[in-house]
Amino acid sequence: MRTQSTYLSAPEQERIHRDSLRILSEVGVRFRSARARKLLSGHGARVDHGREFVWIGPEMVEQALKTAPKSFTLGARQAAFDFALPSPFTGYTLDGAATFAVDFETSERRYAVTKDLIASLRIFEELPLGTVVWPNVVLDDIPKHSSDVRTALLSFMYSSKHIQHVVHHPAHVPYLIEGLAAILGGEAAIRQRKIFSVCYCTIPPLTHDLDMCDACLELAQFHVPILPYPMPACGSTGPASLRSDIAVANAESLSALVLFQMASPGTPIIYGSAAGVTNFRTGGFVQGASESVLINTALGGMARFYGLPNTQAGCLTDAQEPGAQALLEKMVTTLPLVLAGVDVINGIGEMATSQLLVQEQILVDHELACLCKRLKDGIDVSDAQDYFGDVARLGPGGHFLMEDNTVAACRSPQFIHPQLAERSPYEEWLKLGRPDMYSKARKKVQSILASPLKQPLPGDVIGKLEDIMRRADEQLAETH
Repeated sequence: MRTQSTYLSAPEQERIHRDSLRILSEVGVRFRSARARKLLSGHGARVDHGREFVWIGPEMVEQALKTAPKSFTLGARQAAFDFALPSPFTGYTLDGAATFAVDFETSERRYAVTKDLIASLRIFEELPLGTVVWPNVVLDDIPKHSSDVRTALLSFMYSSKHIQHVVHHPAHVPYLIEGLAAILGGEAAIRQRKIFSVCYCTIPPLTHDLDMCDACLELAQFHVPILPYPMPACGSTGPASLRSDIAVANAESLSALVLFQMASPGTPIIYGSAAGVTNFRTGGFVQGASESVLINTALGGMARFYGLPNTQAGCLTDAQEPGAQALLEKMVTTLPLVLAGVDVINGIGEMATSQLLVQEQILVDHELACLCKRLKDGIDVSDAQDYFGDVARLGPGGHFLMEDNTVAACRSPQFIHPQLAERSPYEEWLKLGRPDMYSKARKKVQSILASPLKQPLPGDVIGKLEDIMRRADEQLAETH
């Protein structure tokens, strides 16, 4: 039997839904984009252009829920990595936020650069539960005005999996579309294969950015999947109750859903959140708290309430370095999401409140993910697992180690064999040099990075992407 958990009952989900509808219709949402306000006004929303406020009625939400697809596939450059949503298991994505990285060679904390991104992509390519790539670092060694274009296209060059990224300005969209067409062989395939999706970050509380909004309106015309990603901090940028914080985050997601369905009905929407709580001693944002995962798990439940695929922030820690705190918080912020059946968890490989990349942590987090999946898979009590015959034959005092069923079982998914966790007896462990998870992960990283790139793009496509990135570097400077 598969295990399942939820933190909101059906009546409680209905209550959150009503709370959010009230926020949308009575409090309103700020859309800084005049294009968005005009579009919503044309579909019946009340608009105050001076204050940039929009009030969205329940009927608009219902209409948007009718046109939003309930299932679709996030395509990948290699079709073997296509990821269907909703998913029967929880997949993982890199987290696209880190400003800093721990240098793999020197162990120094520094600003992240291109080689950190490439290494992360190559490590992530090897992970069975790694399904979606959100480039996990903000690169300090490339032009800022074209970073969205360059980072996204670089990711396609070093990963065969689905790529997800932010797009901060509508001027970036033509370059991205040209790059996707170069990879796929034409613009028509962009709508069909969906190898790229965009993360749309609302500004808490209840605000939509101008340029990011207009960029996503452009991408919606190509039915690029959009991940609305509210990030209220309970007690500062969100109200100081979990219930109301959930309602505000849900209202932000629903307002994005309405906008993009009104703009282009049928645009795939991934319901997401990266909510946290406030550190009341400093006023800072906290991710690794129990309350954070309660909020995000509840929002994952709201996604199911609406019938929408979802991504939730998890596998998170506020620890500044690998160690006990990091592993404790990452487990606490992963397992509830897995047990609740979230489609995708975002956060693997980072710490320090998603501001620091540690390459070895990507592998450690994946092992944690495998353990959580095993807990979710539960216990098989089918007739095939009834080994009464073995019990009867061996009887009291018997030994099951050499039984055929035991030999078969030890190679089955019933039992997890960790790649990094150490289970050797003490004496053998000493002989092995006292290995720990991080030392094993480090050797694995070295092995991956020393091997050839497995699925490189054809040379002519790489040439096209490099030309697009060069032109973006030159031409987008004029728009900033």
